[in-house]
Amino acid sequence: MEHVKALAIKFVMVAVVLGVILTGIFGVEVSDMLTVSIVLTLAAYVLGDLLVFKRLNGDQKKRNTIATLSDAGIAFILLWFMGTSMFSVDNIFLASLISAIVLAAGEWFFHKYLDNEIFNDNRSYHSDPIHH
Repeated sequence: MEHVKALAIKFVMVAVVLGVILTGIFGVEVSDMLTVSIVLTLAAYVLGDLLVFKRLNGDQKKRNTIATLSDAGIAFILLWFMGTSMFSVDNIFLASLISAIVLAAGEWFFHKYLDNEIFNDNRSYHSDPIHH
C-alpha cells in the first residue's frame, strides 16, 4: 500500500509539471500529456526509484544525486521518444529537456520522501529502545 501512495504522489508531480510545460507552454493535448504522465510515472518509479535509488549504497545525498540524474535521463528520453510520435510540437527536444530538468528538481524531494516513508526497512532497530 505504501508503494501505491508513493506512485500517486509521483503521478501528481509528473502530471502537474507536464501539464504546465507540455500542455501550457507547448500546446500538447491534455489526453496525450496524461498518457505520457502515466507511462513516465511507472517507468521512472521502477527504473529510477526501485532499481537505482533503493539499491544504491552510501549516504542519502550521493544516492539522491545519482537517482535524480537517472530520473532526469529517463524522463528526457521517454518524453523525446513518445513526444516524437504523439505530439505535434515544433521543438520536442526543448520540451523534453525543460520537462526533464523541472522533474529532476521534484525528484530530489521525492527521493527524500521515499527514504523517510517507504524505504525505511534498512533502518537499524538498535537505535529504537523498544526493539532492544
